Amino acid sequence: MQLFLMRHGEASYLAHSDRERTLTEAGRFHTSEMSNWLAKSVVEFDLVLVSPYLRAQQSWQEVSKHFPEPRKWLVLDELVPSGDPSTAADLTLAYAEQYKADNVLVIAHMPLLGYMVSELVAGTEPPLFATSGVSLIDKDGEKTNLVWQHTPHSIS
Repeated sequence: MQLFLMRHGEASYLAHSDRERTLTEAGRFHTSEMSNWLAKSVVEFDLVLVSPYLRAQQSWQEVSKHFPEPRKWLVLDELVPSGDPSTAADLTLAYAEQYKADNVLVIAHMPLLGYMVSELVAGTEPPLFATSGVSLIDKDGEKTNLVWQHTPHSIS
């Protein structure tokens, strides 16, 4: 299974709550740029898991323009910035197994994503995720590796 962990695009701070922050124009642009780059090597996502926060939902809207409709996509309340990384990682793997997904995309937040990498890849320090940044984790049975991590700036 290939697991793509993506941080939402840059978001405005002008909102009534953290949950309601919207993407900036730069956030939309960089998310679209990363999606276009990803589409060169990933044909489709079987499963997409997205945070309920508005900026993550808007990031998924941008990403979805570059890929066919996934077999399944879900909004998970556990994928919030303060979410428990162990629970989020376990749920991601359980849903991937349930839906027999080979390519899984998770769109969420820092610090959760960094800690999820540490949960999924033993001995890996939690990496920082730039906005719109993506990491690829390859899981083959019990063997799990962090393959790469890219930002919009590293692909241009």
